[in-house]
Amino acid sequence: MKFSSSLKFNAVSEWWDEYIAYDALKKCIYQLEKKQHNLDQSYHDLEANEHSALMSPGDGSNSSTDALFRSLLDRELLKITTFYEQQEAELLDEVKQLEKLVEQQEAAGLAGNHYIAEFGDLDEDDDDDEEDFYDATSPAQSREPGSTSRRRRRRKSSSAGFGREPNLHDRPDSRPPIQHRSSISSSSSGHADLDASLLSLSGPGPAEGQHGSNRSPVATVRRIARKLPLLGESFMKDSSTSSVPENIWSSTSNYAYDTRLLFKRRITAQYIALTSLRSYVEINYSGFRKILKKYDKVTYNELKDLYLHDVVERAQPFTQASKDKLTDNLNQLLDLYAKCVTLGDRSKAKLQLKLHQRENIAWERDTVWRQMIGRERRGDSDGHPKAIGSVVQEEADSGMDVKTPVGRVKFKRRHLFLLIAVTTFIILLNVQTVDGVEANRCFAILMFCTILWATEAIPLFVTSMFVPLLLVCLRVIRDDDGKQLAPPDATKFVFQQMFSPTIMLLIGGFTISSALSKTNIDRVLITRVLSLAGSRPSTVLLAFMGVSCFASMWISNVAAPTLCFTLIRPILRTLPPKSAFGPCLILAIALAANIGGQSSPISSPQNLIALQAMDPPLDWARWFAVALPVSAISIIIIWLFLLVSYRPARSPDGEGEIEIKTIRPTREPFSWKQIWVSFVCLVTIALWCVGHEIADYVGDMGVIAIIPIVAFFSTGVLKKDDFEQFMWTIVFLAMGGIALGKGVMSSGLLQVMDVLIRDMVDGLSLYTVVIVLSPVVLVISTFISHTIASVLLVPIAKEVGSNLKGDHANLLIFITGLICSAGMGMPVSGFPNQTAATQENELGELYLSNIDFLKNGIPSSIIATLVVSTVGFLLMRAIGL
Repeated sequence: MKFSSSLKFNAVSEWWDEYIAYDALKKCIYQLEKKQHNLDQSYHDLEANEHSALMSPGDGSNSSTDALFRSLLDRELLKITTFYEQQEAELLDEVKQLEKLVEQQEAAGLAGNHYIAEFGDLDEDDDDDEEDFYDATSPAQSREPGSTSRRRRRRKSSSAGFGREPNLHDRPDSRPPIQHRSSISSSSSGHADLDASLLSLSGPGPAEGQHGSNRSPVATVRRIARKLPLLGESFMKDSSTSSVPENIWSSTSNYAYDTRLLFKRRITAQYIALTSLRSYVEINYSGFRKILKKYDKVTYNELKDLYLHDVVERAQPFTQASKDKLTDNLNQLLDLYAKCVTLGDRSKAKLQLKLHQRENIAWERDTVWRQMIGRERRGDSDGHPKAIGSVVQEEADSGMDVKTPVGRVKFKRRHLFLLIAVTTFIILLNVQTVDGVEANRCFAILMFCTILWATEAIPLFVTSMFVPLLLVCLRVIRDDDGKQLAPPDATKFVFQQMFSPTIMLLIGGFTISSALSKTNIDRVLITRVLSLAGSRPSTVLLAFMGVSCFASMWISNVAAPTLCFTLIRPILRTLPPKSAFGPCLILAIALAANIGGQSSPISSPQNLIALQAMDPPLDWARWFAVALPVSAISIIIIWLFLLVSYRPARSPDGEGEIEIKTIRPTREPFSWKQIWVSFVCLVTIALWCVGHEIADYVGDMGVIAIIPIVAFFSTGVLKKDDFEQFMWTIVFLAMGGIALGKGVMSSGLLQVMDVLIRDMVDGLSLYTVVIVLSPVVLVISTFISHTIASVLLVPIAKEVGSNLKGDHANLLIFITGLICSAGMGMPVSGFPNQTAATQENELGELYLSNIDFLKNGIPSSIIATLVVSTVGFLLMRAIGL
């Protein structure tokens, strides 16, 4: 990829005229080539897609060409050096002032909190500055077309508190005139033999949305600085009344919180400005190196090494002393951030500051990059972020070094789990544990997969892919007469079971979820519902729980909490510091999303696995008749429990109640595309509800699932890349689970278990079995994936139910599937909990701790389980299960 493209993507747009004029210099090179060789024919350059002739060395005057090109480079170097000196002086001076402010604030302690009262509510200004700040620092926002980062806002300032800092705000611009790109043309104006195109060298700047920032980092520092009080005589005077001022950085008062937040913004903006200046130096050095390399290549000269070492590297921006000075000041800012924000944790400070740095895009001329670009253009990229639980586990699984005869080997925890699984598998294959060769082998496969699924030593879907391989190669599958099937016949049987109508139902659910999200229907409906909740904390909490549960029914319990956490950001920003409503609301959304996993057959994979095991399958109408009342009752009881546990309406100082910012609904009317998506979704759901009545026409609910796929992809609502970005790992996980269940039945392992299970449940009533089974399912689903819990427990529930008088297999399968979604007592219990556990406030502090999950998640899990085993049991009996 051309360097000019890299420059456009990585340059600070406000500094665009101060970067090396790479494209202009490149055009000059081609004109100098023509002058050197006195050429009239066209030229061709493969990189620039421009024409040039291959010339033999020695033609023309190299010395005159070098002199002319050096004059152009000298002017560019002068421009860059002048700009750098001015920016460096300003930024380093501001770092010193910031250090003084921190020292004065530290000396004053909490004695200076009078300025808050003098200025009243700063929320409105804070919101404006925050918008400006993140526009200038967030690559994701600044790259979007129509970015608001170029907007200018007029600020009111007052000398009483948020004063104007000398030499920092509104200082006259004393910068000397700088030679811009036109300087090149002026330098070459005296050479009549150069083409007239040299007179228009200032080429276009970076296209809107193609660079990391649309505002000068120095301007951002000045805007953020207006929020920071000028700590002077007033603070020192107040602090003199206390011989030992309290440490403001560790205080939990509102004033300390606000002060830390203001310092965080100021230090972060200053840090970004310095890193932008450092990037400015690196990009320009690369520009000189690239253009000199191209010059030597085109004109057959050897100017590159001489000019780089003797001229460029001796200029102030590129000397080692200047680089060390920037590094030292960045380390000072890092220390200030650690002191003011992260309570001395330097590693945490470094991590948080890196999150705000501008992205730099680098191109590599290799096959890997070209393949990646090709995949992006074809829509082949995955597009899904890594599961949060996997990231946490990967970071925690640092491993340990083990001495071996061949040296030290790093041994990670997942390697140990994998070794245990393989060892167990080999032992069980060679030890007769259960009667029957096929049953014993199937038992070994079952334990092998269970260990891998429970420990996640390898990705869950990879373990699922082991299932058909092992079932076929170990000759586990038998026919109806009890004889081993040959591998070709066993392969057909296993793959037929894997791609079942249930899998098609899952894909249809993904299609509906993707269409609702892409057409923004989910956000429109959710915001309109939430706008009716008002401003009472208890009502808002219940409304968000209801919305989270409903969204999980149709757009999965992975996307639903993420969407809700985005919608509550305005609320969290306006809450008083240390308010209990923030963590309460985040946890409530996660718990409700887990409950929403019960509500519809397509809301979670465990429900589909339960449906697959039922004989006959349950239609949607009867599923809703049980699941909706159970979910609603669970949501209400958990809501009441959270109100008692957190008391979210109470203000942090214990006086009065807080008021919640009302959610504003979107005012955009429904488009025809949204109406079409809504119509298809409603028709599909209605057909699913009456699936058994129309079975003679459609065969199975999996066939009905084809309707939204055809309707959305054929009309352009969804594209090819949308299909490729479905959660195929979940699909293959469900496939492996279904295949394993069929293997357990076909191998005779289930018949062996039948004798043991019959002895266990002999003499027990149906409800007694429900009471015994429910806590077992809850405990297992709390500590491992809900889907994996259903894969392991649904076959057991089916066999237990079939051995009861009256054959209540479907009832126990239904109860098992619902309770699998109720396991939410740990931070790693399901994706909603994992997402909630990572939510942070503006200071980078987590809203929730493990104590929050243990104290509130475990009781909520017990509540949901009790509702399923009581109300759910009665409703199941009422519908004939």
